[in-house]
Parts: sequence; structure tokens; C-alpha cells
Amino acid sequence: MARLARLYVPDQPQHVILRGLDQQPAFVDDQDYELFIDCLKAAARDHHLAVHAWVLMPGAVQLLVTPSDESSLPKAMQAVGRRYVAHFNRRYARRGTLWEGRYRATVIEGERFFLLASRVVELAPVRSHLVTAPEDYRWSSYRHHIGLTVDSLITDHPLYWALGNTPFERQRAYRELCEQVLDERETTQLMQATLKGWVLGSDTYRDWASRTANRRVSPLPRGRPRKVREAPGTPAATPGGIGATATASAASAPAGGSGGAGGQPAGHGATQSGPHSTSHSGANPAGSGSTHGGGHAGSGSATTSGGNPGGAGGHSGGSQGSGSGGSSGSGSEHDERKPGTGTH
Repeated sequence: MARLARLYVPDQPQHVILRGLDQQPAFVDDQDYELFIDCLKAAARDHHLAVHAWVLMPGAVQLLVTPSDESSLPKAMQAVGRRYVAHFNRRYARRGTLWEGRYRATVIEGERFFLLASRVVELAPVRSHLVTAPEDYRWSSYRHHIGLTVDSLITDHPLYWALGNTPFERQRAYRELCEQVLDERETTQLMQATLKGWVLGSDTYRDWASRTANRRVSPLPRGRPRKVREAPGTPAATPGGIGATATASAASAPAGGSGGAGGQPAGHGATQSGPHSTSHSGANPAGSGSTHGGGHAGSGSATTSGGNPGGAGGHSGGSQGSGSGGSSGSGSEHDERKPGTGTH
């Protein structure tokens, strides 16, 4: 299945995660950390990427950024990876990639999740038990946000500026915010959204982001679509349809291929009274092509009355005469022509 394109929504912050390959350290000493920061500064400047928060840990990198255009983040991450991985491989005599696949990123709703994402990024060393206090960790932007240092890599977001009217008020408010316990449910939502590439925000925000980015920003429902049940059908047709009509027509038709006394309907055998009379009980539908006359009767003769419409081997016109008729029993057609008794 083709993967979705990188998600980009203009002027919206993104949370980024870059993990080391097979949980191997991507930074060994201070020189590695410093070089990565230099690479990130150069890439952010060259590709107009605003970095609001960052943290480097031995096996992972997290960033909170706002790209200026659709290519800002991909090109910046590509530039960092190309330069830093080449240095790391030369220094430690290794080959191949240093990262676990592509970087993971997602767009977040700033009003609801920006300050949460900033705290998740900068408090990651504490959550990973690398230090007990976030200000004790050198390789993050936390010290900048509480006023302990000035970080030229950081571009403060308007939501950080909204924490106070002066730098001192903002730094104090941010420190107090970071001293609060993180909401585990929201933290998990942020991490999962970033790892899977789905927008994190309210339903209204996701709808807006989907229209702006012109792509799907949330996963489809799991499982197959439900089948729509068909509406109850009409009641089954009652007897008297096509088959019943055909039966009625056959019953009302005059006797054809089967000759019977008194013009009995086809399908009923004709019975002659008297000695040596023969009864035919087998039905012979009209148009079958075989004509069974009456038996050899000593006191009577078989009479075929009326026409035989539609019969393949029937007699056209009426025919009367004594002693005429065919003998049945062999199953083959007997068509005797006697002068004066009828025409074919």
C-alpha cells in the first residue's frame, strides 16, 4: 500500500520524533551533541524552519517546529541527517543509516496542544530517568525557556509569549507549568499521533486541516464496511402466473394430436364402449406430432372432430369415416392416408 504524503498545514506547529536504529545511541559524547545542534541550526536557517523546542537524548531526538512551507521540514531533516550521519560513521568507523526509518511528525492544534507538546519534549529526559530535574539536562531547550540561558536555535512561539508580558513573567509561568504533572492520556495521544502521522486536535480542527491539506488526516474505521440490508421484497407471486396461464390455455384448446370421442381435451384418453374397445390413458399434449386413434371396435368407429390447430402432424379440416385410426403401443407415428377420408 502506498504511504500518504507528508502532512503539511500552513502556519501550524508540528511535533517531530527521530529514533536511533535498533535503540542504539546516536550520540556518544558532547562532541556528537554539539555537532548535531550545529547541523540543526544551519538546516533551520537555510530552509526557514522555526524551532520552538528541542531535546537530544542518546537514542532519540524530539522537536517542536513550524515549517514556513511544505518542503521546509523534509529538507531540513534531510540536511541534518546527511551531514551528521556522515560524521558519526567516519568517527566510529561504521556504515549505513543511524536512524530507525524516516522521521515521524504530525500537525497539532496549537491552542490545545502546543504547550503540552513543548513540555513533553523538554521533560523527556526526566521521564526517561536521565536526570531528576529538567534544568540539569544540557541538551534541551528547557533552560532557555526558564531564563537560565539564551538559545539562538529557538524561535519563541506566540503561545509562549502569551504566558506573560515580560520575559520574567513568561519564564516563571513556564516553569510553574512544567512543575505540574503531565496528563498521561494526552501525552499518549500526542506520541501516538506523531508516530502514526495523524493530526492531533478537535474534530473541527481536523476537518479544517483535512480541507487545507487536501488529504486524509485521521485513520479510517477498522474492519470492512457494513453491508446495507436490502428492503423486504414484495410477496411471492401466487399460483396463476405464467405457468397457470399456459395450463389454462392448454385445457381450453380443442383436441389436437390426441383424438377423442366427442372432442375431449388433449391429455385425456378416449374410451370406446363395446367389445374390443381400447382405452388410452397416457396424455398426448397438443402439437406433439403423434396421433393416436381409437381402438379397433366392432360396433363403433373413432371419429376425429374439428381441426387440429398448431399440431405438427395433425389433420387439417374435419375427417369422418369408419375404421379409420391408428394403433398405439409402438411409440412411433402412424399416419395412414386413405383416399376420401381427409387431406393433409
